[in-house]
Amino acid sequence: MKKLIVLLMSIIMTFLFLAHGANKVVSIQIGYENNPGEPFDQACREWKRLIEEKSNGTMKVELFPSSQLGSKNDLIDQMIAGDSVITLADGAFYADRGVADMGITFGPYFFETWDEAWKLVKSDWWKSQSDLLEQKGLKIVAANWIYGDRHTLSRKPIRTVADFNGQKIRVPNNLIQVKGLEIMGATPTPMPLGEAYTALQQGTIDGLENPLPVLYNGKFHEVAKYLTLDAHVKNFTTLICGTIFFNTLTQEQQKVLFETGEEAGIFNNKLQENLTKEMLDKFKAEGVEIIEVDIAKFKEKAKGFYELPEFTSKWSKGLVEATDKAKK
Repeated sequence: MKKLIVLLMSIIMTFLFLAHGANKVVSIQIGYENNPGEPFDQACREWKRLIEEKSNGTMKVELFPSSQLGSKNDLIDQMIAGDSVITLADGAFYADRGVADMGITFGPYFFETWDEAWKLVKSDWWKSQSDLLEQKGLKIVAANWIYGDRHTLSRKPIRTVADFNGQKIRVPNNLIQVKGLEIMGATPTPMPLGEAYTALQQGTIDGLENPLPVLYNGKFHEVAKYLTLDAHVKNFTTLICGTIFFNTLTQEQQKVLFETGEEAGIFNNKLQENLTKEMLDKFKAEGVEIIEVDIAKFKEKAKGFYELPEFTSKWSKGLVEATDKAKK
């Protein structure tokens, strides 16, 4: 009888524990370098709303713009350690985290159109790479967010590809983007985006590259007056969390994260539509010279990137051909 009572008590305690766990509110922090008001920030606010609404209050989200939680690499380290953090990252960062082939998606002039990007992320190739990334501790929860065409803002004009020579251009801290600008002739200078304004002011760097909303909202044009529309990367982005944290969520919560991430991505992409003219008008009104270039010559210069031994020695055989097929 005593054994039966103990067994029943054990079953009841287990049931109560599981019931409590099911009702426990999960707190998520979304951190990013973007400033309040940028399209990405607005989309994150929509994502927060969707997560909290569709999880029936079992998931709560806090937003931390302007690098409040640290640099992207800091956040990725936190995720791998198990923290309940989400951020945006791209193939260039994943290459540095042990999934070398994903880096090609951030190579200069890799995508011709956004449709190519969306075909790629729905391909078997992308799924296999995402699985490899998951083994490294990172889970992609959304991959349909447009971040924008990356252009170059500088203190000295860049009118031809040769004008990149000697220019110290801030890039994110990953090898793909370092080599992507280096192949164009620039001197890439990796640093967190939050440090770039002061570095421009002090002359530590000559310029930086990013999509137009990021460049404008960061107010970098206050100290750099030449905007070159080189569009060297067509930047879609992915939203990631750590696999340790992801696996603590219920199946329903995981589903909410996936579905709302995709929905917020559609919201983000609508914000991005027709944004170019508005941004360029603002730059012009504030004294920035807009420089249009011969993109064909920039693309020709960039071809050497895909032959660099730093990458070809790590990439799978036939990677360029495989990804070309996956995005067509």
